[in-house]
Amino acid sequence: MECRLCPIGCGVDRTKEFGACGVKGIKIAKYYLHPFEEPVLSFKNGSGCIFFCGCSLRCVFCQNYELSRNTRGKEISVSGLAEIFEELERGGADNINLVTPTHYVDKIAQAFEKYRPNIPVIYNTHGYERLETVELAESFTDIFLPDLKFIDPFLAKRYTGKENYPEYALPAIRRMAQKPLKFDENGKMLSGCIVRHLILPLAAYDSVKVVEFISTLPDSVYFSLMSQYTPYGDALSEDCKYPELKRRITEREYKTVLSAVKAANLKNVFLQDKASAETDFIPKWDF
Repeated sequence: MECRLCPIGCGVDRTKEFGACGVKGIKIAKYYLHPFEEPVLSFKNGSGCIFFCGCSLRCVFCQNYELSRNTRGKEISVSGLAEIFEELERGGADNINLVTPTHYVDKIAQAFEKYRPNIPVIYNTHGYERLETVELAESFTDIFLPDLKFIDPFLAKRYTGKENYPEYALPAIRRMAQKPLKFDENGKMLSGCIVRHLILPLAAYDSVKVVEFISTLPDSVYFSLMSQYTPYGDALSEDCKYPELKRRITEREYKTVLSAVKAANLKNVFLQDKASAETDFIPKWDF
């Protein structure tokens, strides 16, 4: 079976060999109740995160570097994934949170056919998506949680090698933004779309463009502005080609984007405290 799930469309039979995402089969590094998502997602008990290995985007600053580069993790079956859904649900998870699921969408859909939990399912993605894959994900997704990383193709090319990132991400997020917004009586999100964005050093101008794009989406969409950038991955290597990524964002950069959020008069916004820019918030991997 030729894999065409992500925009790279490598065409590899991932039951036999590694795709452009760096993995074959299903591979995860951790699953647990995660307390550090947006409040409406982590809620009371925590979001039932499943961290999938491999990635077709491979940002040079990735904070889940060991996963995206497939340097750790364990292989599981479709049935094993379904069992994890059930285990997280029984453990009190407020939802099932699929982290970097794009290149596993077909297998995830099969797992949900085996066991569908009675809690919301979150599609937590880097945004580099084909519309056809988003359509397949809609069959099991209650909440879309895309990260809109760049609008400037220059930044996309510099940090991911994929100049066409916005060409795919913007239409995909527009589609995800159509998900109806729904909460339970206690304020937990049951359905909807939250678009995340991480401010990068020297890239506040692009973050402003992201805010402007968000303002064109339905009012039901939440915007989560993240200030947690911490030098990681390739940015820490001795031969780093991205000196601007060796520092955290400045107060001035943060306030520039905050001003854009205020000017756009966005209805639903989560603002992350700059104190979150610590590696302590990166999970400790189990496998």
